[in-house]
Amino acid sequence: MKRSEIFFSSIQVPVDFSMIVLAAATAYFLRDLPMFQVYVSKVFKLSFRDYLNFAFIVAPFFILILAVEGLYVMRSTRRLWQEVYGVMKAITFGLIILIIAVFLNREWFSSRFVILVGWMLAVFYVVAARYLVRLAQKWLLIKKGIGIHRVLLIGYNEKMRALRHLLDYDKALGYRVVDQIEDASITHIKNIRRIKGVDEIIIGDPSLTDDEQGKLFDFCQINNIAYRYFPTTLQTPRFTMQIFNGEPIIEFQHTPLDGWGKVLKRTYDIIAGFFLSVFFAPLMCVIALLIKLEDPEGPIIYKNERIGENGRKFFVYKFRYMRWKYCVTRENPRIDEAIAFEKKLINERNARQGGVLYKIKDDPRRLRVGAVIERWSLDELPQFFNVLKGDMSLVGPRPHQEREVNSYSEYHRRLLTIKPGITGMAQVFGRSDLAFEDEYRLDVFYIENWSLWLDILICLKTAGALFRRRKNGN
Repeated sequence: MKRSEIFFSSIQVPVDFSMIVLAAATAYFLRDLPMFQVYVSKVFKLSFRDYLNFAFIVAPFFILILAVEGLYVMRSTRRLWQEVYGVMKAITFGLIILIIAVFLNREWFSSRFVILVGWMLAVFYVVAARYLVRLAQKWLLIKKGIGIHRVLLIGYNEKMRALRHLLDYDKALGYRVVDQIEDASITHIKNIRRIKGVDEIIIGDPSLTDDEQGKLFDFCQINNIAYRYFPTTLQTPRFTMQIFNGEPIIEFQHTPLDGWGKVLKRTYDIIAGFFLSVFFAPLMCVIALLIKLEDPEGPIIYKNERIGENGRKFFVYKFRYMRWKYCVTRENPRIDEAIAFEKKLINERNARQGGVLYKIKDDPRRLRVGAVIERWSLDELPQFFNVLKGDMSLVGPRPHQEREVNSYSEYHRRLLTIKPGITGMAQVFGRSDLAFEDEYRLDVFYIENWSLWLDILICLKTAGALFRRRKNGN
């Protein structure tokens, strides 16, 4: 760590302690306000002095949990969202233990109002104070260069060029590139360190031999230099280390969505899918009415056959946003004309790159209400019922048509190893603007790194992605 980071880590402890005690004191005084009297227990008779003494006893316990979570390593390169998430998790865990302790020893006090409000205020105060400390740290970093990490880049491929551009452009990240070299010569690196100083080394050259990387790693360990590298494809997935026949062996895990991971994801889908269906039910009724009024000839819900988990076929439910005569479905008596017209539009107006998927720009087949619901992805609301049925998940790869799947390369079939989703990494980070290979890489990252928190985060980010205008004009 840099000396400035050690300084900010040191002052963060008393700051957090003060914020936790302040949150407890604020909760105590809020209980006396008339607007909160209905929520306050009349049994609570603890004097402010005794209550404050209790807060001073409990606060170090929360500090200990924050420390265990690694929140007193105030690196200038840490992201704010990591800080907020860590604080919320640590204080919530402390609250749970405190509630259990209070339940077991009711002689302390039994005010649920004080405990819950104190928890919310503690999260807010600690995050706010840390944000102010971070602002001071960033100001010194950008204006004075105090705490900046001097980084040496090894390699000249596309990843390293993009990384250098990012680090040179965004000074707030806390890095300064001192040099970029092609080889991993220890003599060369020693010379750069002596002249310019090196705090971190980032390697993006997969052609380095094990011997070169081993020597470089030892050099970094001896000289207290952070060692980072971009992994190869096989180094990216999760793995477990075992001993087999007296030798260490690595087993790569396809996805955490095995065993209890799959159960946890399905439970989340059922609970969240049910509440979202109820929440959007009035809007779905209005959309159904508008579709029927504009084009009463066809059904309101359009069932489109897609390929799901393990290649199983199922029907995706969507609000029909096209005129019925143009819908490509067996139920349409004019399906041959609809298919011919669609092929013509694909040849003339395909806005997607990559060959496998298509997206028709300014599609003339849409209803007036269809243009609106597709623009805001409201046509996909009936897919909540696909989630409840178990055909889909809330988060996962995009469900593709059979003719699209038939165009897959063999490695693309990894997308069919889990359930498709209503939303996913691709929708959040590019929606229909992404080339198929970019979409594939994002979905593979999701498959390999799934967690319940990642599902929740993608669902929250999806709402923001809906408000971004698509580049393809839809």
